[in-house]
Amino acid sequence: MEPTVPSPKAKEEAETSPVKESLAPARGLQTGDYLTTAQGLRLPDTDHSLKAGPRGPSLLEDFHLREKITHFDHERIPERVVHARGSGAYGTFTAYGNAASVTKAGFLAEKGRETDVFVRFSTVLGSRGSADTVRDTRGFAVKFYTAEGNFDLVGNNMPVFFIQDAIKFPDVIHAAKWHPDREIPQAQTAHDTFWDFVSLHTEATHHVFWAMSDRAVPRSYRTMEGFGVHTFRLVNAEGGTALVKFHWKPVAGVHSLAWEEAQITAGVDPDFHRRDLADSIDAGLFYEFELGIQVMPDSDDETFHGIDLLDPTKIVPEELAPVQPVGKLVLNRNPDNFHAETEQIAFHLGHLVPGIEVTNDPLLQGRLFSYLDTQLSRLGGPNFAQLPINRSQAPVNDNHRDGLHQSVVHRGVAPYLPNSLSGPEGPVPAGPEKGGYVNVPRLVHGEKVRANPVSFADHYSQAALFYHSLSPIEQDHIVEAFTFELSKCYEQAIRVRMLSVLANVDAGLTAEVAAGLGLPAPEGTPPAQVTPSPALAQITDRAWPITGRVVGVIGTPDAGTAALQQTLKTQGAVVRVIAPVGGEGVERTFQTARSVEFDAVVVAMATDNPQVTVLLQEAYRHAKPIGVQGAGDRTLAAAGIDPKAPGILTDPDAESLATALGQHRVWDRVPLLKPAAASAGS
Repeated sequence: MEPTVPSPKAKEEAETSPVKESLAPARGLQTGDYLTTAQGLRLPDTDHSLKAGPRGPSLLEDFHLREKITHFDHERIPERVVHARGSGAYGTFTAYGNAASVTKAGFLAEKGRETDVFVRFSTVLGSRGSADTVRDTRGFAVKFYTAEGNFDLVGNNMPVFFIQDAIKFPDVIHAAKWHPDREIPQAQTAHDTFWDFVSLHTEATHHVFWAMSDRAVPRSYRTMEGFGVHTFRLVNAEGGTALVKFHWKPVAGVHSLAWEEAQITAGVDPDFHRRDLADSIDAGLFYEFELGIQVMPDSDDETFHGIDLLDPTKIVPEELAPVQPVGKLVLNRNPDNFHAETEQIAFHLGHLVPGIEVTNDPLLQGRLFSYLDTQLSRLGGPNFAQLPINRSQAPVNDNHRDGLHQSVVHRGVAPYLPNSLSGPEGPVPAGPEKGGYVNVPRLVHGEKVRANPVSFADHYSQAALFYHSLSPIEQDHIVEAFTFELSKCYEQAIRVRMLSVLANVDAGLTAEVAAGLGLPAPEGTPPAQVTPSPALAQITDRAWPITGRVVGVIGTPDAGTAALQQTLKTQGAVVRVIAPVGGEGVERTFQTARSVEFDAVVVAMATDNPQVTVLLQEAYRHAKPIGVQGAGDRTLAAAGIDPKAPGILTDPDAESLATALGQHRVWDRVPLLKPAAASAGS
C-alpha cells in the first residue's frame, strides 16, 4: 500500500505543529526527534525519578519510571528450549527453474524467480549465552517469503537425527542438556546423561557418528552443509508426486575447525560464527549456498533401494540419488535488530505452499505440532505471525481475531464462514485453480498401535556406511571425539555399554576407543559388507573459493607484502596485519591476535615474541598454511617449526597461498601431527 500524501495545508500544519512526527507515514516506528514515552509524550528528563523532595521517596505517580522499568523487566522473552543460541541474515533465493518437473511451488519452479529469505543458524543444546564453536548439531532454518505464502525449511547441518519418533524428543534433549541438579556442563554432550541415553537407545547411533565427526565443529556457517532431514512429497502441476530430500550445498565447500581449535575459540571468541556472518556481510563477502534435491519415486512402500524414506535416522547416498541443484541462496543483509528479527522469527514445518507436502515420518509429524506450540509460549500468544519478521509477503485474510498482542484492527462483524454479511470485503475459500493448498488424496489405513515398522530396526548399517565413507584423517577425528567424550563420563558402566554399541559398527574403531579409555574392546556384529559413499567425506583434492577466509600477516603495513595482500583481497579473502603495536593499517597486535582467527598466516618479519610463537605453533598444529617472507624465517625458527614441513610456503605468491587456503588445511601435515595431538589430549 502506498503511503498517503498529505495535502499542502496538512503539510503546512505539520511543519508548525509540535507533534509533526505523528503525521509522518512512519509514525510510531521510533523515528521521532525527541525522547518520549511509549504513548508519544515528550520527556524532559530520564535520569531522575520523581521524588518527594531531592532526598525523599520516589512517588508511585511517576508513570515514566514505571513504564521504563516495567519494559526493561520484560525485555527478555523466554529463550528457545533448543536452538537458543543463533544468528541470522536476510538474503535472496533465485530458482533455476529445473524443479518444475517435480513441483508446482512457484519459488522453485519458475526460472529466475527471486524470493526473499531469512536464515537462522544455531546450535541445539546451549543457552543463548553459550559459545558458537561447541561440538553440537547446527540448525539451518530458512524462511522463504514466497508469493504463495511463507515456506519454512527447518533443517540441520546433519542429514539424520537421534530419534525416529517425535515422542522421544523431550527424552533426548533432557539427556543431552546440562544435568538438572547443577545445570552443567553447558552446551556439550561430554557427560553421563547423554551417553547413558544414546547407549541405551541405539537408534541414535548414526547421528552420534555425525556428531562425533568434524561436521559438529564447522569453521563457519559459510562452510556448513544444510539438510532438510526428512523426506518431503513434491507435487507438480499435473498432480504427479515424488519423494525428495532437501540439501544446502555451500559454494565455499565444507570445512571444519580442529577440535583443539574449537575449544580455544570458545574461550577467546565465543561469538566466532556470529561475528564471521555479520562481518562478512558488512564487507560484501556474502554467504552462498545452492539448494539441491534428491528425487525418489513416490512408491507405495516409500522406500528406495531398501532404505525406508520415512526413517529420519537414514540417509540416501548421493551415489544412488544425485543431488540436483534447483536454486541459489545468497545471504546479503544483516538484521537491524537482533531481538526483533533473529530472536523473534518463528519457524514451523507446517508453513507450506502448494507443491510441497509432508510425509508420515513420525519425527516430522510430531514437529508439526511442536513448532507451532512453542511459539505460543515464546512470543506471547497466537499472533506471532503479525511480527514484522514473520509477516507473509502474500496477502493475508485469516478470520483470526483477538488474542494477546493483536496488532491488526479488524473490521466487519462476521469473522466466520460461511456468512452473508461481509460482502466483497470478506475472504472466500480458494480452490486449486486459485492457488489454494489442496493435499494430494492418499489412502490412510491401519490399526491403532504404538509401534515402529520393521525397517526402522536397523540401527548400525548406516553408521558404518558413514564411518567407512570418510578419509583416514576424518576417521581419526571420530576416534578422538568418542575417546574424549566418553572419558568425561564418570560412570564406567556407560563407557562399557557404549563400546558394545560401537562394536556393532566397526571393530577397529571400537578397539582404538577402548584403548584410549583403558578398557577391553568388546566383540560385536558389525555389518559384513559396507559400500562407502565418497560424497560424505569432507576432505577432497578440490580447491574451493577463498571468499571470507582470513589471512594474518605478521609484520608491519610496509613489510613488503602489499602486492600479496591486494591480490588475496581481490579473490575475496580478508587480510589482517599483525604488528607489535597498533597504528594505521594494523588490524591486530601481538597481544590481541590468536591463531584461531586465521585460516593462514604469512610471516614477514623477525621476532621471538612469545605470543607470536604460540600463534605460529597453533597454526602449524592445526595444519594451516604458513607463508614465510624475508626475515620471517627467523621467526619460524624461534617457534621451532621446520621450514621444509608440508604447507610451509617460502616467498609465496597469491596463487599458491590461495590454492592452499582453498584446500582448507595442509592435509599432508596431519600425519606428522598425530603424536603431538594425542599428547595434547585433542
